[in-house]
Amino acid sequence: MSSPSKALLVSVDDVASHPEWRLFDCRHDLKNTEYGRQAYAKGHIPGALFLHLDDDLSGARTGSNGRHPLPEIDAFARRMSECGVDATVQVVAYDNEGGIFASRLWWMLRWLGHDSVAVLDGGLAGWKRSKRSLEEPVPVVTPRNFIARPRDLTVSTAQVLGDMKAESRLILDARSPERFRGENETLDPVGGHIPGAINRFYFENLDDAGCFFKPATELRAEFDALLGGRVPAEVVQQCGSGVTACHNLLAMEVAGLTGSKLYPGSWSEWCADPARPVAR
Repeated sequence: MSSPSKALLVSVDDVASHPEWRLFDCRHDLKNTEYGRQAYAKGHIPGALFLHLDDDLSGARTGSNGRHPLPEIDAFARRMSECGVDATVQVVAYDNEGGIFASRLWWMLRWLGHDSVAVLDGGLAGWKRSKRSLEEPVPVVTPRNFIARPRDLTVSTAQVLGDMKAESRLILDARSPERFRGENETLDPVGGHIPGAINRFYFENLDDAGCFFKPATELRAEFDALLGGRVPAEVVQQCGSGVTACHNLLAMEVAGLTGSKLYPGSWSEWCADPARPVAR
């Protein structure tokens, strides 16, 4: 078995040549939450297990902690153990949506100290373009012992509010420009954005076909222009519910800009309290 790597993105050829890697299918549709499970059953990359955004990659909602709060650490560690992941296992996440759900798993494992995790560049679309086969059977895996070692990679609503007032951090919002402006909001009860935030639509991290990540040099130039001289440690990533923000986190890492943090509750948590300010 080859040693796990620290690669952020892996190719179709990489995956095909490493059957020992643990693959996870993270396909999802926010408006049809059974889509991913159904699509997985119809065909997935050989050896892949399925993880559901709501059931596996999120915790219980309280009405004030956002649409996709982070799960309890012990619960997620148990799920990873059941799926045969420990410190020696290379994990690869993929989806069919440009990597937005795969990057959530990528970030969560890094948050819990597991660096041997990558996203399949191009996802299922790239796999199909390469004329690779899919399979329907669910693989049987041997459980392992995943030990979570949490890192300080998140910020709370209170911290975001304090940073906003002090202008001490730059907030990057990964939602579409329309939702950032407060237009055509269909997922959250309030439209708008956190005052002072700037928009970096996650889709801008991808090529013109919306499939593969842009080259690192191109991403670096684009993020450097956004950061305006700030270091990554002064950046907070957010979106609607802490999912697509992970795509910007991954893109910045690919660009060599390491150290920004995630606001897990994001806009859906922020706007749950009418006392918090809203910009449009």
